[in-house]
Amino acid sequence: MRKLLVLPILLLLVGCNLNRPEALQEGIWRAELQLTKTEVLPFNFEVTSRNALKIFNADEVIMVTDINYSNDTVVIKAPVFEGYIEAVVKDGTLKGSFINESLDRVVPFSAEIGKTTRFDLENETSSQDVAGSWETVFSPNSEEEKYIAKGIFEQEGTRVTGTFRTTTGDYRYLEGVMDGDTMKLSTFDGAHAFLFTGKVTDSTMNGKFYSGNHWEEPFKAKRNSDFELPDANELTFLNEGFDTLEFTFPDADGNQISLADNRFKNKVVIVQVMGTWCPNCLDESKYYSEFYNNNAGRGVEFVALAFEYAKTEEKAFSSIKRLKNDIGIPYPILLAQYGSSSKAEAQEKLPMLNHVLSYPTSIFIDKKGKVRKIHTGFNGPATGEKFEEFKTEFRGFVEELLGEE
Repeated sequence: MRKLLVLPILLLLVGCNLNRPEALQEGIWRAELQLTKTEVLPFNFEVTSRNALKIFNADEVIMVTDINYSNDTVVIKAPVFEGYIEAVVKDGTLKGSFINESLDRVVPFSAEIGKTTRFDLENETSSQDVAGSWETVFSPNSEEEKYIAKGIFEQEGTRVTGTFRTTTGDYRYLEGVMDGDTMKLSTFDGAHAFLFTGKVTDSTMNGKFYSGNHWEEPFKAKRNSDFELPDANELTFLNEGFDTLEFTFPDADGNQISLADNRFKNKVVIVQVMGTWCPNCLDESKYYSEFYNNNAGRGVEFVALAFEYAKTEEKAFSSIKRLKNDIGIPYPILLAQYGSSSKAEAQEKLPMLNHVLSYPTSIFIDKKGKVRKIHTGFNGPATGEKFEEFKTEFRGFVEELLGEE
């Protein structure tokens, strides 16, 4: 009788094992996003277990634990952001897409285990050194599209790291190579997929910037150690006749929140104009959450206004809740807009501002409810010294406002 029972149990176990999806193999993988017919964006990740991996961009390590299997397909979703990778797993390879449903964007994706290099080099050495500061103009031939930036790079051998700072924020952690006289840099964080390529001489750079497979633009740069971007505190201001900020928007629980609420009265308030889809906003939210937790009870409050491109209110609030939970944001995030992240439409929601130039933008309000400063953009940790300068300036100004009667 026992022998008769053993056979069905063995068959059941074997059957379950056959239906178990193939897991990602542990180790270093090299991934590619196919941006154009000729251009691919590479990045590396390390699978540490069946349900965990790390994405690498220079000094940034993104921990990913939202990994789900179904038959021969795996879905990989980085923290916070809406985009996800869906791919078929087969013999140490992945083939599929990077998908953002709200933006109707699909980018072909593939990956292979065992390749530890980010970019394949055509030349064994670099003929140029890109280290230093670069005065940069993106879309230089278009008056409507043109904007300025500052490239800041470090180079060791053929390896290059750094970022581009703009008036609205930075392009976060870029990593790549100097291949002969060609610079190649990339980053992938689950929201944005950026690739920069450029021909470099001693003093000039001419290249292209790709954002996923939906946008590309040229850029030109020249060495300039003295170049600085405009003061971030002077780009956004109140229109004539206004000295304060007014709004009423709902939180995820359906409560209508405004600056007239008791929690904000006689407090120093920082209003954060942001979006859950925005990597610079993520960096800023991490810093603001840390500051708030370390200064609770001192008379400072934060409130974020989220401008979401999610197509429905339900999906927008879902993204807000995910951001709050993943980062541990202790202050309220209100839904100011969904269905579009248009800055022009955002300005309509906040008509006292001359414009909404950037996500994020921070508005500093004193204890009497008056706007004292507006800071456009955010210099995140990828900017090094500029990030430290921002934190010093931020702490100093908040202390000044807290010290006022």
